Amino acid sequence: MSPAILTYLVWPLVKFLIAFVIVQVIVAAMNWVERRLLGLMQARLGPNRVGYKGLLQIVADPIKFLLKEDIVPSSSEKIAYFLGPILPLLPAFVVFCLIPYGPPPEFTIARSNVGVLLILALTSTAVYGIILGGWASNNKYSLMGGLRSAAQMVSYEVPFGLSIVGVLMISGSLDLVTIVRYQEANAWNFLAQIVACFIFFVSMNAENNRTPFDLPEAESELVAGYHTEYSAMKFAFFMLSEYSMMIVNSCLIVTLFFGGWSLGMFGLGLTTERLQSMGPMGGLLGGVIFFAKIMIFMLVYVWFRATFPRFRFDQLMDLGWKWMIPLALGNIFVTAIFILAGQERLMYWIGIVLIALTAFYLFRKPEKKRAPAAPGKVIHAS
Repeated sequence: MSPAILTYLVWPLVKFLIAFVIVQVIVAAMNWVERRLLGLMQARLGPNRVGYKGLLQIVADPIKFLLKEDIVPSSSEKIAYFLGPILPLLPAFVVFCLIPYGPPPEFTIARSNVGVLLILALTSTAVYGIILGGWASNNKYSLMGGLRSAAQMVSYEVPFGLSIVGVLMISGSLDLVTIVRYQEANAWNFLAQIVACFIFFVSMNAENNRTPFDLPEAESELVAGYHTEYSAMKFAFFMLSEYSMMIVNSCLIVTLFFGGWSLGMFGLGLTTERLQSMGPMGGLLGGVIFFAKIMIFMLVYVWFRATFPRFRFDQLMDLGWKWMIPLALGNIFVTAIFILAGQERLMYWIGIVLIALTAFYLFRKPEKKRAPAAPGKVIHAS
């Protein structure tokens, strides 16, 4: 076998299969973790019957989906109906090839100098499967769920993409590895792009149809939304694509704003050079760091689901078009001014100040309210 085939076909395929298996294990584990954590947060047990603490639930669920009766509506558009659950999965799987999981080249499957652009192009196609599934079911509730999902996902694609522009401007590259290396030499981008990081985080929740943006799946309003008529494994594919895209977005926010696989800033700490100097153990350490950062954001997804109530649809659209998009455009404008003035480092201090003010506002001690006076009594100041 020629070296070119090994370099450009065999090793990338092997690395993709390893990453794919790891991702699917994470998806299965997160199904159990989310249900257990939601149970703890909502004062109930969660899955606890199958295996120790319900751990075998992640095995029982696929068996249940495989053995359940697969019902296909007689009036559905058959080809489009079967394509609906598959289309959201394909871009999620392909995107895993473009994400660097650790120090290059061993932990980078396919490096591209326009990696960010390719990822945005691929992830934006996931909406077609949801639209197709809602329309092909020949169910008015499914159609309404598909239309709401299309409106939501297309709307939040705009601030999702605009929030990344500031990162691309200060790092000067569309290559994810270069963006991580820039953060090692300077500071993590969430400091310089704190507003963009917030917009990206909100938009990725909306992109995944997760609480409080789960309007397309609003059970109390639309039975079950776009997947009302899907059962057995076709329904499982929709859930698999949702969790896969959650991992994709967590990988993106870690890579773009939180230093990727490194724990270094200003050339100090565990940078890529130090990890590479450790040999294979350094590469594994970088992969573990990257995995730990991803799991933090996956747990934040669960925390949000247990905490926030669902938006109304008009509130959802107002947030996207009236607040997120103007804020993202303003962030691009301000970033451009700082870059032209040669004061990129000043943005780090502004970010630190904004984080400190936000923390002070959130954790400040509430003022004690004076109890109202009883009728007929007057309280005199001492």
